[in-house]
Amino acid sequence: MIGGTMMAAYLRVPMLTFSQSSTATTRRCRNQRTRCSVNAATNTAKIPMPPLNPKDPFLSKLASVAASSPETFLNPPRNSDTPPFLDIFDSPTLMATPAQVERSVSYNEHRPTRPPPDLPSLLLNGRIIYIGMPLVPAVTELVVAELMYLQYMDPKEPIYIYINSTGTTRDDGETVGMETEGFAIYDSMMQLKNEIHTVAVGAAIGQACLLLSAGTPGKRFMMPHAKAMIQQPRIPSSGLMPASDVLIRAKEVLINRDNLVKLLAKHTGNSEETVANVMRRPYYMDATKAKEFGVIDRVLWRGQEKIMADVAPPEDWDKGAGINIVDEF
Repeated sequence: MIGGTMMAAYLRVPMLTFSQSSTATTRRCRNQRTRCSVNAATNTAKIPMPPLNPKDPFLSKLASVAASSPETFLNPPRNSDTPPFLDIFDSPTLMATPAQVERSVSYNEHRPTRPPPDLPSLLLNGRIIYIGMPLVPAVTELVVAELMYLQYMDPKEPIYIYINSTGTTRDDGETVGMETEGFAIYDSMMQLKNEIHTVAVGAAIGQACLLLSAGTPGKRFMMPHAKAMIQQPRIPSSGLMPASDVLIRAKEVLINRDNLVKLLAKHTGNSEETVANVMRRPYYMDATKAKEFGVIDRVLWRGQEKIMADVAPPEDWDKGAGINIVDEF
């Protein structure tokens, strides 16, 4: 005690008893807690807040929650099933309905009112069917359906079929479809009451050449640089089939070949022997040769109508040659 008195006198600090020192310590702790709480409230009030849109329900809700219970943001749930800040809503709602977004000028100013139709639909509206792929089941299904639809819409107006197809094979000769695909389209064409105008653009090979020649007589056309070709049907890949099954397929291919020969002879005006002989190997025809063979009736090329109109009639040719024709009474 004497040492403590001497130290206090040396430092000129009043000596406190044990009870006094404990009371002072308690007061300091209380004062410190009060200052901490005041500072915390002051810091919370000084947090900068962005300007709020009074019409935005989401930001208004955030501001009210931050003012009433800031611990919601300080201690968010770790295993929440909802995205952050959305769990304060009872039932999250869209800021704008799809109908409101669709009517927005900035979003819908240059958009069409309805989706554009696909190209086959546009051509179908003009009663045009375009066969631009090998005759696989999907193509056959579409063409047959379009033929039936066009007849249902108007059984008197003509139907125009543009053909650019390699038939049931590819360019390299590999089989991609059964011969029955071409026969299905052919039978559908024969059942229609409408006139069918066929036009070859590009290529008409195999079964596609049969469809070209099956148009209404006098309405079968071909572009100047298009190609037509007839050939024998090919056996599809047999793989690991047994020999007996390969023989069955070979017999079926021969039956399809005979049917193809008969139909081509019917529509081209040639005998079956002539068609069978030229089909021994692939028989290519340009527009002129196809017309001579009877596959088409006319070659289409730009300007032919004007040239035919400029041709002088036979009477003028006779008059220019000095031939006088006396009318007989």
